[in-house]
Amino acid sequence: MPSALPLADPAPADGLLPASAAPRAGDRAFGVYLHVPFCRVRCGYCDFNTYTATELRGVSRDDYPAHAAAEIAFAARVLERSGLPERPAASVFFGGGTPTLLPATDLVRMLDSVRAGFGIAPGAEITTEANPDSVDADYLLVLADAGFTRVSFGMQSAVPSVLATLERTHDPARIPLVVGWARDAGLDVSLDLIYGTPGEGLGDWRTSLESALAEDPDHLSAYALIVEDGTKLARQIRSGLVAAPDDDLQADMYELADQLLGAAGYAWYEVSNWARSAADGTPDPRLRSRHNLAYWTGEDWWGVGPGAHSHVGGVRWWNARHPAAYAERVLLGDSPAVGRETLGPEARELERVLLRTRIREGIAIPTLPPPARAAVAGLIADDLVDAEAALRGRLTLTLRGRLLADDVVRRLT
Repeated sequence: MPSALPLADPAPADGLLPASAAPRAGDRAFGVYLHVPFCRVRCGYCDFNTYTATELRGVSRDDYPAHAAAEIAFAARVLERSGLPERPAASVFFGGGTPTLLPATDLVRMLDSVRAGFGIAPGAEITTEANPDSVDADYLLVLADAGFTRVSFGMQSAVPSVLATLERTHDPARIPLVVGWARDAGLDVSLDLIYGTPGEGLGDWRTSLESALAEDPDHLSAYALIVEDGTKLARQIRSGLVAAPDDDLQADMYELADQLLGAAGYAWYEVSNWARSAADGTPDPRLRSRHNLAYWTGEDWWGVGPGAHSHVGGVRWWNARHPAAYAERVLLGDSPAVGRETLGPEARELERVLLRTRIREGIAIPTLPPPARAAVAGLIADDLVDAEAALRGRLTLTLRGRLLADDVVRRLT
């Protein structure tokens, strides 16, 4: 969740949605994202809306579960008054920041608020992100007993020098411990990796991949490092203290990841995400991040917390960024949103192409507008789109296409 929020229309204090958000809502999945904006330290590459203890200015982490509960209750009233049907949450995702800086009982309280406000669907996926140094076995058992099903550990790298450049504070040796504790608690495990850190070589990246695979996770994410304006890392690169990421090296790293993960029994289902394969060689649907898939396929979700984004039926809005400003609004019973936009048909189509092109199932070619359909032949010729899938009416990316996904989207739109 980047710290900069887009410019748009003011959000109404009552939060009510336009009539256009309600049609066919019952056909769309509904998820809940809870943004926990607290970190012990700020990593130099991070542009997310996060706060260390010294940056909270008049608001306490201890009060946050009550603030989140107030927004959840507000959200339930808004959806009902806006004419949307009752829909239990098919997925709940705690992100940050570091959600697990809070006591486990606080995360449980927030999950109970979701359960009270919306209900939770049978078999729902309930995930929290966690830093490896912020949980122990007892913590994870509390989450599992409360209904959490999945934990996503921010491993990032297995190489101490790479972690130091990223300003990550955990010891790589802790990864086997936390994965084992999560397994013992009955939780599915995802590991998040970052590649392309300044000074990281292909051998370092191989070490991280092999270390991650040694833990036999259910799911892995591998994200190319992006240098965001305004971060400490951006300033270090601009001043020449560290080198900028190398695009060609990042491409080599992505290819190595796909090679090693494929050989170990994982299949990609989104450009940066792999899940353990099912018997037919495709990614096991149960082990994909169903919450993130809802983003990529245009479902509905309510984002709770400072700076959180929401989307319901083509209406998108975002909350006040600072925890104090957020708390002031929710405790008054007002919407915490500070901006909102209603997407028109062209914007929704552009977003559909942008997001669905990135997933394994791709996009149905007959649903593309004529200019985009005309571009498919050239994409096949450039080995960006799978020819056999195109003959079956689906536009799906090749490995080269995944490396150049942004270019594919530009040519389709």
